[in-house]
Amino acid sequence: MRSRTLLAAAVGVLLVTGCYPAAGPLSDEDVAAIAALGQQYVEASLAGDAAGIAAVYAEDATEMPPGMVATEGRAAIEARYAEGDEPSPTTFTITSTEIVGFGDLAYDVGTWAAAGEVEGMDPIEVSGKYVCILERQADGSWLWKEVIWNYDMPMPTYE
Repeated sequence: MRSRTLLAAAVGVLLVTGCYPAAGPLSDEDVAAIAALGQQYVEASLAGDAAGIAAVYAEDATEMPPGMVATEGRAAIEARYAEGDEPSPTTFTITSTEIVGFGDLAYDVGTWAAAGEVEGMDPIEVSGKYVCILERQADGSWLWKEVIWNYDMPMPTYE
């Protein structure tokens, strides 16, 4: 009786797992596309382009910036950047330290550094780290689904 149960369980596992396509690790093209999103974000940030910034996010994405309530949805993320509460940087870099994924999910972990000027203040230099969870879209492209970032030092004020 026990051997029938084990056989039935093994057949069940094979049937269930055989019904799903095999998901593999990220291809070199996937890694390049994910890294390119970071550069697209940098370029849009330097240009003060809220729509360009939001374009790297999925429609149902969440951004979790430091010291703020999470922003949910691409439209809300675009609106937050369009408000201009934070100055556009004059220099900005993103350095991915790890891009890993399997199937339709991936993550990008790294560091960032930016500098800029705010009227009436000394130039500001800031740096920090980030984690982006990405989701492959129906067309095969990648977009940021969940993003959290923070500063390496106390959060600057722009007043």
